[in-house]
Amino acid sequence: MTALPIFPRIRLAMFDSLAQRLTEVLTKLRRKGRLTRSDVEEGLREVRRVLLEADVNYKVAKSFTERVAAKALGQEVLESLTPGQQLIKIIKDELTATMGGKGAELDLSARGAGLPAIIMLVGLQGSGKTTTAGKLAHYLVRKGRAKRPLLVCTDIYRPAAGEQLRQLAARLGYAYHGPEPERDDPLSPLALAQGAVERARAEGFDLVVLDTAGRLQIDEPMMEELEVLAGEIRPQEVLLVADAMTGQEALSIAGEFHRRLRLTGIILTKMDGDARGGAALSMVEVTGVPIKFIGTGEGLEALEPFHPERLAGRILGMGDLLSLIEEAEERLDRKRAEELAERLVKEEFTLQDFLDQLRQVRRLGPLERIMEKLPGAGHIRVEEKELIKVEAIINSMTREERLNPQIIDGSRKRRIARGSGTQVSEVNRLLKRFNEARRMMKQLGKLGKRGKLPLEELPF
Repeated sequence: MTALPIFPRIRLAMFDSLAQRLTEVLTKLRRKGRLTRSDVEEGLREVRRVLLEADVNYKVAKSFTERVAAKALGQEVLESLTPGQQLIKIIKDELTATMGGKGAELDLSARGAGLPAIIMLVGLQGSGKTTTAGKLAHYLVRKGRAKRPLLVCTDIYRPAAGEQLRQLAARLGYAYHGPEPERDDPLSPLALAQGAVERARAEGFDLVVLDTAGRLQIDEPMMEELEVLAGEIRPQEVLLVADAMTGQEALSIAGEFHRRLRLTGIILTKMDGDARGGAALSMVEVTGVPIKFIGTGEGLEALEPFHPERLAGRILGMGDLLSLIEEAEERLDRKRAEELAERLVKEEFTLQDFLDQLRQVRRLGPLERIMEKLPGAGHIRVEEKELIKVEAIINSMTREERLNPQIIDGSRKRRIARGSGTQVSEVNRLLKRFNEARRMMKQLGKLGKRGKLPLEELPF
């Protein structure tokens, strides 16, 4: 049973428009029993138009469609029994190649005995470097790739920079190193970084994340400062933190930072925004630098490793079940999930169980992120506030009412509505959906006991 179908709402996010337009084009081609050369050529012209409208770099869009055409116009595609499906596979493969082909791991290999791994974050002001520093350290600790991170601020220009990172480190329970406002002779960015590395070695920190000051790529003195910093500290990773909503300017930004610093990777932030986002798809091909992570929200866990093939699947409406499964395995209580499944089979599922499950699902993050990873559901969004309302309704019930919903009569419904700030009609709707879902699960349980779940017997 799932909480998702209760109050469905539609909302667009990053790449949704691109995904929707591409799906429309490809659906037309797939519906044709046979494809002619003119069908493919016309379809690819439309694909290129869609990419350009999504802010994909012109040269990248042109190169992409030319590569697809070279493979799609062969006899093995045009004369196959499922040419539309094969064309979609070619487009997915080439879209994956355009974004780098495969995910790139961070290099945290040991630099020597007692030396920490060093990651240096660079980029424009406002791109999200400081928050990303905390997210990245948190991710590496969760994955067991770091044990004791040290978050370092080398930004001596923005007054609140150090305090922001200090608070973030405290929230995560990590150590902080940065400017000391009370000093009469403030340390330089290089001195701060060198001091942090020396401290890490002395105190046993295994990871140093350097948050540098934001700067324009055309600011010569500031770029020289970064060059000196990178040359002296010699970080294993120099990552450009780039706002995915920047547009075509992102390409020149990435190009110049790479020329000056020899970037090892890119982190795209604000991927949950509503910009076209196509420029993000162009960065790898234009710069040759892999995208290593994407920021998908404001939460400290909203940072995902970048998998080109999975994002290609999302864009083409195929979902990304692998990422969803990985997140579920990491964040959900497996024992509790097994208990709920057993209660479903035994027909003992209650509103209290439903509430527990709803809270489990919400641990995976914003539900819009869950939906975009489900095949065919990328454009569907469930408003978070509606699920908060569902939780409020159940919380307004007594324990007896949650365990035995059948006792909820008219007067109880009015009391529950008042307590949750909702209408009686909304309480009725929740109870109706719950009863329908429980009946469905009862039937599925019976089918499961027979060892098969034929589609014609499913109750929906």
